[in-house]
Amino acid sequence: MKKILLQAIGMILLLATLVSCLKGEKKLNAKPNIIFIYLDDLGYGDIGAYGATELNTPAMDELANGGVRFTNGYATSATCTPSRYALLTGVYPWRNKDAAILPGTAPLIIGTEQMTVPKMLKEQGYETAVVGKWHLGLGAGIVNWNERVSPGPNEVGFDYAYIMAATQDRVPTVYIDNGYVDGLDKNDPIEISYQNNFEGEPTGKENPELLTMNWHHGHNNSIVNGIPRIGFMKGGESAKWSDVDMADHFLSKAKSYVKRSANRKKPFFLYYALQQPHVPRTPHPRFEGASGMGPRGDVIVEADWCIGEFFETLEKEGLMENTLIILSSDNGPVLNDGYYDDAVDKLGKHMPAGKLRGGKYSLFEAGTRVPFITYWKGIIEPGISDALVCQMDLFASLAALTGSDKKVQDSENVMPALLGHSPIGREELVIEATSRTAFRKGDWALIPPYKGPESNTLVNIELGNHSDYQLYNLKHDIGQTNNLAESNPDKLNEMKAAFEIIRGGDYTKIKQLELK
Repeated sequence: MKKILLQAIGMILLLATLVSCLKGEKKLNAKPNIIFIYLDDLGYGDIGAYGATELNTPAMDELANGGVRFTNGYATSATCTPSRYALLTGVYPWRNKDAAILPGTAPLIIGTEQMTVPKMLKEQGYETAVVGKWHLGLGAGIVNWNERVSPGPNEVGFDYAYIMAATQDRVPTVYIDNGYVDGLDKNDPIEISYQNNFEGEPTGKENPELLTMNWHHGHNNSIVNGIPRIGFMKGGESAKWSDVDMADHFLSKAKSYVKRSANRKKPFFLYYALQQPHVPRTPHPRFEGASGMGPRGDVIVEADWCIGEFFETLEKEGLMENTLIILSSDNGPVLNDGYYDDAVDKLGKHMPAGKLRGGKYSLFEAGTRVPFITYWKGIIEPGISDALVCQMDLFASLAALTGSDKKVQDSENVMPALLGHSPIGREELVIEATSRTAFRKGDWALIPPYKGPESNTLVNIELGNHSDYQLYNLKHDIGQTNNLAESNPDKLNEMKAAFEIIRGGDYTKIKQLELK
């Protein structure tokens, strides 16, 4: 009942916002252009507006200071594939058994019949595009990379798709343009395997003399541009990307798309998925040394510059006043995630997670609480919001904004909060980290007991595993240092009951984290 009441209040506030804006000087277009800017492994404390003092992020700071900066903004998950699944579908990723960290050869995990954000917006008259990291699988099983790769982004709602298949540290190390490998020479076909190497092909493990970046764990298979990757690849030399040029390359594609869209009558939706600061961190030479923190800091500075350049293009094309921009990250931060790149040694005073505990892979707050910013020039007033919002809610919120009647299982309409007109977000949220789930409700966080190591020593991150229930009051203990499960049994039982209503009773069946 309370959830229904909150949703009703949200709809009333949204309608009031639309009416007031239409009557006043600020005219709100119910079908603005919509842009998701999605970073990869950017932590809650990695942006100046969120408290970073050692990194210079002027573009993201300007966005945060000119829009709504959420202090309780969440990805659904502490790893990338599940978060991206929820972002585009509005469905909890733990409902899909395949929504886990995927190899580069995994089949598409979004059903082609499934409703998605781009599909919903296309029905409302939008043109849709994705530029950047995908990592939601491609094809239906065995992929022939030398023909059109399908199904993929085009089959789940994107008119235009220029992507990398998985991650920068996984093969295939090529760009894919609307299903076709960009720049492929058919006389040099691509072969991919995640089980066995191809005869005569060097690897990071067997040929360290060929490396320009050394691997720490997991990343010791095929070598591309001196960097050892996950998985084995042969052929496709003309199509292989240049790592140091990747940020510029995706930026160019994103800018070209909005320039093409500027003079069209249709509104557009662009999902601009940057690869930074995921490993391997390969800043362009222009940014080497820019942060003083090594490659991780440098690629954050580089990503911020890309965002600034992208905003400049929006301004030049006259699009800022009619564009809703949402910026966030797929999960929390990690320093050593498979390569020796000075991320730990040169960290200095910087705190990638801010005051939060944990990081990527973790059920503690830093795994899923991430930078979350909304900006709409002339419409959204600058402010800071404590409303609980999740990337999964973008489906229902954008549906409400654009007049769609489409609904999906888990997404909630929090558009009044996203526009800065209401302090009310969602009431509760299940979060996920490598198949384990936990619960946020009000000021409280519940982590059920899970078997497994309390920390992953390879990445040096606390995972949240413990033999007993953990209960934290985040209003008074944002760093999750004081477990109140034993001293507050009534609240513990209340949280457990609310969690199990959503999650069911089978949440103890998990897969242990395996980094490879």
